[in-house]
Amino acid sequence: MSNPSHPSRFDVVVIGAGAAGMMCAAEAGQRGRRVLLLDHASRLAEKIRISGGGRCNFTNLDVGVAHYLSRNPQFCRSALARFTPGHFIERINRHGIPWHERDHGQLFCDDSAQDIIDMLRAGCEDGKVSWAMPCTLDAVAAGQAPGERFVLETSHGRIACDNLVVATGGLSIPKIGASPLGYRIAEQFGLAIVPPRPALVPLTLPPEELTIYQDLAGMAFDAVAECGDGHFRENLLFTHRGLSGPVILQVSSYWQSRDYEKTNGATCGGAQVTINLFPADDVRDWLAERARSKTLLGNLLAERLPKRFAHAWCEQRGWNRPANQFNGKELDAVAAALSGWVIAPNGTLGYAKAEVTVGGVDTRALSSKTMEARAVPGLYFVGEVMDVTGHLGGYNFQWAWASGYAAGQSV
Repeated sequence: MSNPSHPSRFDVVVIGAGAAGMMCAAEAGQRGRRVLLLDHASRLAEKIRISGGGRCNFTNLDVGVAHYLSRNPQFCRSALARFTPGHFIERINRHGIPWHERDHGQLFCDDSAQDIIDMLRAGCEDGKVSWAMPCTLDAVAAGQAPGERFVLETSHGRIACDNLVVATGGLSIPKIGASPLGYRIAEQFGLAIVPPRPALVPLTLPPEELTIYQDLAGMAFDAVAECGDGHFRENLLFTHRGLSGPVILQVSSYWQSRDYEKTNGATCGGAQVTINLFPADDVRDWLAERARSKTLLGNLLAERLPKRFAHAWCEQRGWNRPANQFNGKELDAVAAALSGWVIAPNGTLGYAKAEVTVGGVDTRALSSKTMEARAVPGLYFVGEVMDVTGHLGGYNFQWAWASGYAAGQSV
């Protein structure tokens, strides 16, 4: 990547060359704005490259407000309506990128996530965007001269701009450079931050629970998991540290530790997760049909659940005896436990294993149409740095495209 040309004054500077940042830079550049895109990394869009197992789950066919978490839940509506999955599909089709649909409307590249990176980079080149990579940002300050509302001190020298777009992402996956830079810039200019926490992340179980299920790592099965407003049905996976799989990653965005609740207040989640082990059936009717069986309950449950899990689950509760030895009240208790297994995770695997971050720049201070800070003209935030977090399945990339497009049309 080349250094910015002199003089180092631009209409728009975008900090962060990821999904939202490149989308914004390309849109602004193609509108004739003089744009600089800077990033601390030497390799472009690493988070896109590793996403979706290297094939980038770039959007979802079913996108709506209900697929996003935020303390300002209607904020994302406008941008999502103005740049839809259909708009992004049109772009990848125009670039000849082959793609396919998987379960739950998820869309992936046939070949490689690099195809998406190359398309975004081509959009920036079409807009004659300048690049500064790698580039260290040392300070941001309010400017004084006309056309210089912001002044950046960087390893590429002093850079001035009229519009500054912060596309720095959240705290997830620090090994590829995640940092709180975007939050610090927001706070410097008086914007509030919704306290961040890891999301779309495996949950850990306390030692007493791990002891019971320690031999089940790698085992997976269909389940429903609920936490607060989150309700999902997908595979649950046991790990050496606790629980994972798509259904757990989904509810992890709603799960909050008790310490987080005490410090920040409950939002749409809670400290417990409820799991329905029989999501397709009325479990009480299923048990009633087998109430006279002399078969151990664990063996009966193994008709629907992995055998080792069924036995461990029954042993924990002292229920691994023949089904005909349970009275009606006890069968009611078994049914309630199967459809409402309550677990209390003691943590997550943290930002290192989290796909995204819940929390970020409080969107109540931003325009939902342009992503601009209402009290700070020319300052914009796009993508994951904001308090908008999508479900698993392409929703976070769609937010990156939609918010980047909105800001790119405004700067």
